[in-house]
Amino acid sequence: MNEKDINRLMMQFKLMLQKANRDHINPEVEALSIEGMKPIVDLVARSRARYLKHVYQLCKKYQASDAFPSEDELQKLKSLRSCFLDLTDGAQSFEISIQRGYLDLKP
Repeated sequence: MNEKDINRLMMQFKLMLQKANRDHINPEVEALSIEGMKPIVDLVARSRARYLKHVYQLCKKYQASDAFPSEDELQKLKSLRSCFLDLTDGAQSFEISIQRGYLDLKP
């Protein structure tokens, strides 16, 4: 296969991928507006705030000590981080889906 054939194949693959994503994603999510995106960004921001607040509180608590956070404190930190990262990934997936035309947008 020469480079021209590979490029043509990759272009067809990209178009198929875009169509499949739009066909599956678009019916599942209502047409989005700027206002419709607000719940996404708000929840991500709230989860980031909870995570950072806990990190900050742990650091303040142990700053003048040789001790480290307890297993329970670290478990809570892990849970908050996981929530924040999952929601951030979801928001980024919306961003990508919008950029690639998988979702309808309201004016």
